[in-house]
Amino acid sequence: MMKKLDNNQISKMKKIFKEIGGWIICIVIAIILALLIKYFVLTPTVVKQESMFPTLEENQRLILNRLGRTFKKMPKRGDIITFEAPTETYRSKEDTDISNPVAIYEEKDRNIFENFSYHVLEIGKTSYIKRVIGLPGDHVQIKNGKVYINEKELEEDYLQPGIVTDDSEGMFSDIIVPENTVFALGDNRNSSVDCRAFGCIPLEKIEGKVWIRFWPLNEFGKVED
Repeated sequence: MMKKLDNNQISKMKKIFKEIGGWIICIVIAIILALLIKYFVLTPTVVKQESMFPTLEENQRLILNRLGRTFKKMPKRGDIITFEAPTETYRSKEDTDISNPVAIYEEKDRNIFENFSYHVLEIGKTSYIKRVIGLPGDHVQIKNGKVYINEKELEEDYLQPGIVTDDSEGMFSDIIVPENTVFALGDNRNSSVDCRAFGCIPLEKIEGKVWIRFWPLNEFGKVED
């Protein structure tokens, strides 16, 4: 036969459950706030490629500013951005309409949980880090190992001495950047799969602008464009 709880014991149990409930609510709110900040404001990331060397090196830790994406603001020339990798990273003459030089993104059918995992938690998502070179309406040309914007050679002090921009790396070496897209290249031009190969990046696929490097500690600080 179960022993009946007295009022004092019941009061203690209610207090315990109330405290547990309070902690659960606090944890849930903290998780929601963290996810909102990560998706809309700031988020950490790790450099996993050598395409931005020497500006960025593999395994460096960065903070991305995501306010540009939140407010659908076009980045500036020279900004270092991250964006979702296109579905097709190399384009051929057979599957390319050079008059519409936009990267191909094939949207997959996902349920609400898969969308949350992919877009918010970014599980299974591949992103690239590159530098914005061309903006909407720009005539981008790659010739003689250099980049030209609207017939004027682009000064690129961030490149290592001797680095050339090869116009044979893809189909998109002489294009007009379409509206609401950007043309981006890696600083390490000889080891970068970028817009030369897959086309311009739509604004909605840009994830954030590189803002702060926080690891290694001896290089902590704002990443200069």
